Amino acid sequence: MKPADCFLHCPKCGQPAAQPGSAPFHCASCGFLFYFNPAIAVGAVLLAPDDTVLLIRRAKDPHQGKLTVPGGFVDAGEAAEDALRREIREEVGLSIERLDYFCSLPNSYPYRGVTYQVLDYFFVGRVDSKAVRTEPGEVTEACWLPRDQIRLDEIAFDSVREMLRRFIG
Repeated sequence: MKPADCFLHCPKCGQPAAQPGSAPFHCASCGFLFYFNPAIAVGAVLLAPDDTVLLIRRAKDPHQGKLTVPGGFVDAGEAAEDALRREIREEVGLSIERLDYFCSLPNSYPYRGVTYQVLDYFFVGRVDSKAVRTEPGEVTEACWLPRDQIRLDEIAFDSVREMLRRFIG
């Protein structure tokens, strides 16, 4: 289900939607207008001194058990780079100073029966050490892989798969 399909009534005045599922949502009764903009997420290709790439195995759905790069959603009022540094600390216990923008790609994120549209921003960062501390609720495994050993069919999200395809070259 798309987020627009969830608006059967106006969230401002409570009147039934004249056109359920339309985007943007416009209430004919009170004029309330709601745009369904994408959520923002970030991810990082982290490179070790030997040029291996850090991939993490997801501990929960969507795509539980699949590989992805460290990252997550940007909170309101948070810059993308700050959100990515926070997510990297939370998921693998690493502190990253420099992050270089790589690309952005659209994605979808199915969660509790609703498929959210997401815009993913990807960055590249370097670390001095491969010593990671994973967060068990988020990550079941951390893998440092040479670029030529990354199997795109094991990657959790379409946007991450496409970004890695571009990165690997």
